[in-house]
Amino acid sequence: MTSAPSGDITRIVLLVLVIGLLLVGSFWTLLPFLGALIWAVTIAVATWPLLMLVQRKTGGRRSVAVLIMMTLVLLAFVAPLALAVSAVVEAAGRSPALVQEFTVRGIGPPPGWIASVPLVGERLTLRWQEMAAGGPDAVVEFVKPYATSAAAWAIAATGSLGRLMVQFLLILLLTAIFYAQGETAARGALAFGRRIGEERGERTIRLAGQAIRSVALGVIVTAFVQSILAGLGLWLFGVPHAGVLTALAFVLGIAQLGPVPVLAPAIIWLHWSGHSGGATGLLLWAVPVVTLDNLLRPILIRRGVQLPMLVIVAGVIGGLVSFGVMGLFIGPVILAAAYTLAKEWIAEGQPAETPAI
Repeated sequence: MTSAPSGDITRIVLLVLVIGLLLVGSFWTLLPFLGALIWAVTIAVATWPLLMLVQRKTGGRRSVAVLIMMTLVLLAFVAPLALAVSAVVEAAGRSPALVQEFTVRGIGPPPGWIASVPLVGERLTLRWQEMAAGGPDAVVEFVKPYATSAAAWAIAATGSLGRLMVQFLLILLLTAIFYAQGETAARGALAFGRRIGEERGERTIRLAGQAIRSVALGVIVTAFVQSILAGLGLWLFGVPHAGVLTALAFVLGIAQLGPVPVLAPAIIWLHWSGHSGGATGLLLWAVPVVTLDNLLRPILIRRGVQLPMLVIVAGVIGGLVSFGVMGLFIGPVILAAAYTLAKEWIAEGQPAETPAI
């Protein structure tokens, strides 16, 4: 057995080193755009069937279909975001008057239904009674540390607003490019997968696209349904600015926080303003709305990709914890690819079934 010449070994090592440096350098260069690129790919893959439908309805003209789709993307993302920002700005403008009113009136006695809340009801009632007995000064002391944290958060959010807008513009630009050249990008991704793993690699790329589309369907549709139902409840029970709060609930649903941060303060506000019946009614309405995602999201996700629900849920939750909102789509794709490759690899090592005698 002859060994490879030392010159060949040196050339191979240098070649691998150069390729590694090029990959690391490329990744480092694209790092500022990586988040926008992932979001653009996610939006394009998730809404590609809708783009094809619009293109067929417009006589096969891709440019018109791209224009319509970008308008829909703007309406779907910009409008709720603008309404949410306006709600925050309005709340910030009204906060001094609201704090002053609290300091004059106090918070009053706790509603009767708080004591029946499991696990924490008695503790909340006791704390509420202590603050009510302490008068306005107790309310001010309780709110003061949270007000400091909120001010610090507002300053940090304002400082990052410019970066957020730049990222959003990049997402729109890259999404439009993927809409216009989607077939070319898909052929390149499939060719890359085939080059790495032949048919298995190509199947993995297709499965990744199905996972993105399924998770997007489950997350966005669930957030939309929950926000509409939450907004309907806010409107029925007389909470002001129900439209703005509905948009905020939709944004929070996309971020997997759900409508609780919108509904809970609305219930407290109704009780504090003297509408105890409305507060109780909104609470009863909020319970099924808040728990709806546990039923609707898995059903929608399973419609698009045939994977065990445990893999999908672990990918969604683990991705959200590890990568933030973007991880909602990264996590399921990673676990779907790993699960499929591991399953096929294990199946190849199994002996053929022996026929029964």
